Amino acid sequence: MRTITYLDGAWSEGNTPLMGATTQSAWLGHSVFDGARSFGGAAPDLQKHCQRAIRSAEVMAMKPPVSAQEIEALAREGIAKFEAGAELYIRPMFWLETGMMVIAPEATRFALVIQEIPLPGDKGFSATLSAHRRPTPEQAPTAAKASCLYPQATLALRAAMEKGFENAVMCDLAGNVAEFTGSNIFIAKNGVVSTPVPNGCFLNGITRQRVVALLREAGIEVQERAVTPADVADADEIFSTGNYAKVQPVTRYEQRDLQAGPMYRKARELYFGWAKTQPV
Repeated sequence: MRTITYLDGAWSEGNTPLMGATTQSAWLGHSVFDGARSFGGAAPDLQKHCQRAIRSAEVMAMKPPVSAQEIEALAREGIAKFEAGAELYIRPMFWLETGMMVIAPEATRFALVIQEIPLPGDKGFSATLSAHRRPTPEQAPTAAKASCLYPQATLALRAAMEKGFENAVMCDLAGNVAEFTGSNIFIAKNGVVSTPVPNGCFLNGITRQRVVALLREAGIEVQERAVTPADVADADEIFSTGNYAKVQPVTRYEQRDLQAGPMYRKARELYFGWAKTQPV
């Protein structure tokens, strides 16, 4: 799939090298990113994703060399380099070039990567409960979309796949459900939708917030509350929201087959209907 990268004032094609052997982020992991989408001529919540990239950098004590408005303008410029309506993944990144344990905020660098990656569609996925936990804000920079948070999720995903599943449900340290390995979780029971209340151990996703608002505007009750593993096991429906796939159903949880139910279908319909009103 085609990839373009904006780095140091110019666009390039392909897998552009960003770091060297002595780059701080390459060996000590001080980096952040965000992900937005463009598809069908729309770029839903692009501004919010650019703003969150800046916030993540600031949480990590970096000094962004560009503003959210500049990132958004560059993203729209990059989108225009692809065929109209292409399904794109838009990834602004910040990292530290120099420094070691004592970081140098002024050494913050920026790149914008745009990749042609199709949306996965709505076929859904299977999931299992993971033994891996999400860290608390005292343990990790959970208020940022920090790259260092993702190895825990990838280990959880790998363990789930070794058991024959496609994704995993991760809990927080208190034992309540937090999210999937790379997206937020929703359940439905008796027509009421529930999703874990943000407690600092996982990101309050931009797509998550959008779906909560759209469902409530449509008159559907959405509870943000503590969700237990037992709640998930007993749910009529389970679905996910996230930037990469937007809204997807869970079709099997543990050994229980599930259907793409009415609350999921409504959430997907509302989100993609709204997204069409957000032109590039």
